[in-house]
Amino acid sequence: MPWAVGGLRLGRDWVAAPDPAALRARWAALTGSEGAERERLFRPSRRRTPTTGAAALPGQRSAATTRFADAPGPCPDPVRVLREPFDEQWLLPDQRLIDAARPELWRVRDEHQLFLVETPEPLVTAHLPAGRLGRIRPLHRRPGGAEPNLAPGLLPLLGERHGGWVTPEDVLCWILAAGRPGPRGYEVPLAADPAHWRAGLELGHRLLTVQLRGGRGGEPPRLPGGRRPYVRSAVGAWPQALAYDAESETLSLGSGTVSPVPAGAWGYEAQGARVLEAWFAARTAHRGPDAEGLEALGPAQWPQSWTSELLALVTTLALLADLAPERAAFEAGPGLSAGKLRAAGVLPAPAWTRRPASVLDHQEEGPGGQFALL
Repeated sequence: MPWAVGGLRLGRDWVAAPDPAALRARWAALTGSEGAERERLFRPSRRRTPTTGAAALPGQRSAATTRFADAPGPCPDPVRVLREPFDEQWLLPDQRLIDAARPELWRVRDEHQLFLVETPEPLVTAHLPAGRLGRIRPLHRRPGGAEPNLAPGLLPLLGERHGGWVTPEDVLCWILAAGRPGPRGYEVPLAADPAHWRAGLELGHRLLTVQLRGGRGGEPPRLPGGRRPYVRSAVGAWPQALAYDAESETLSLGSGTVSPVPAGAWGYEAQGARVLEAWFAARTAHRGPDAEGLEALGPAQWPQSWTSELLALVTTLALLADLAPERAAFEAGPGLSAGKLRAAGVLPAPAWTRRPASVLDHQEEGPGGQFALL
């Protein structure tokens, strides 16, 4: 996957939140302020101030392109993003507010796209990653899934080697199963024999299904044996703390309880932190002592939708924890050598494959309402 993009740099945390209504409230507070107060709430950086002009983000035609100080315009509809590992939140898609929005990623963001995020455990999402994550590798270089972000010649080589049609998503699944962090970055050995290839695809497809959590029209994953986490007692107006009892497999959110929550789900970590604890902390941050300005605006009561998200997240983490030993034990077997890949024209990948593709089928509004051809 030669084309990689650095993560989005928001520059100000208030432009993203777990609750879309909170983002609309923050927009209203910002646009309703004036002068020094607006400047303070905005939190200017070297890249973005209220007087900085910026183009509309691709696919967000409703976004204003005049300087924010002159005419903020209506609040753009928040879009779903991946803010942290397994934490789906919302973002105000206005490039005037974001230090480095990576418009090249927005151009290829559609219902066909998947994004691979380089973390110690590879992460795939159908939502645009917009947090403190690793480098992002889109599966497709163009909208509509028209061109895979793969080294030219790789798919025909794998198809010929393993006796069947190989799709870009197959390669992505193989990466999930066989990829490992290495001294030169993330390393993906390519199986030389069909048996190891098929085993890796089978494991990778299961990992992908769990990570997508029912995205792209798929069925949400379920725990085996008919088990599923339930709300045993309702979450109160605002839970103060998160706790776990291993003996009863119960997760407590204040006076509310959810069970069964397998120990693997509670202990699942990403980037050195328990995912469930980080997820809860993100939803209570606006009530913390350090919250100030627009970041302090959030729901007054715990939204019911968050409880539903929690139940789905517990299932996802439990399934990934169950798959972790199998993934750790997976061996790619004898690999295709670099010499064979060079002979097939797969290596080295041409320089153009490491750059964004040109997108000429739609116009994008630049600063001040001008249009740009890309």
